[in-house]
Amino acid sequence: MGTLRDLQYALQEKIEELRQRDTLIDELELELDQKDELIQKLQNELDKYRSVIKPATQQVVKQTELHEHQRTKRQAISAEPTAFDIHDLSHVTLPFYPKSPQSKDLIKEAILDNDFMKNLELSQIQEIVDCMYPVEYGKDSCIIKEGDVGSLVYVMEDGRVEVTKESVKLCTMGPGKVFGELAILYNCTRTATVKTLTNVKLWAIDRQCFQTIMMRTGLIKHTEYMDFLKSVPTFHELPEEILSKLADVLEEVGPHLKAIIFTLAANCFLHLVCPAGF
Repeated sequence: MGTLRDLQYALQEKIEELRQRDTLIDELELELDQKDELIQKLQNELDKYRSVIKPATQQVVKQTELHEHQRTKRQAISAEPTAFDIHDLSHVTLPFYPKSPQSKDLIKEAILDNDFMKNLELSQIQEIVDCMYPVEYGKDSCIIKEGDVGSLVYVMEDGRVEVTKESVKLCTMGPGKVFGELAILYNCTRTATVKTLTNVKLWAIDRQCFQTIMMRTGLIKHTEYMDFLKSVPTFHELPEEILSKLADVLEEVGPHLKAIIFTLAANCFLHLVCPAGF
């Protein structure tokens, strides 16, 4: 049996061990709080970036829905009001700039490799490729300045650029990269500065042309889906507003309109048809 001094020594060791554990727990809790805060910030950014690739039809089908979306934190591809309809857009003539097959492939692959633009439909990407025009800059030129209002998105075909934010170098980019996309995807100022390291050759498209492509494609598909829904006997009695909402959530899984299926869950469908519940 140990002496009183031995027991006191053992007790002191246990107290010190518990104190160290408490300190470790405090440090871990602080680290956890910091990570929670970072996760929340990243989630907010992710919500914002996801919103820019939502179908444009959800914003322009009805003017009342447009105003509702503008009051929310998330917005569709354009944060600017638009009042186009399918008839207006069908008469818009988009510019066309000839390109070599290699340049077309480079632009298409760059868009498909971009996190914010890769979910565009192939028909939209093709129109973007056709509408892009050539731009050239010399060495040590400033293409994009942080904080400026931007209206162009670029695809690099030749040369290298340096990207900085608050004078801190983020990366360098070469051919086959998209940059400046947030200016046309989301109504915001430039988030970084882009300067040339060499002579560069770029392809560019402005926001208005890009929006026209998004709106026209979206409205054409929405009209097709509405016609399809109206041809389904089960939906004959549904009001136009409900059909429009259903058209927004249709997903095409085949090359033909007949191959369209609903991605709407049953409870969501019931909520649309019977919003007051049972």
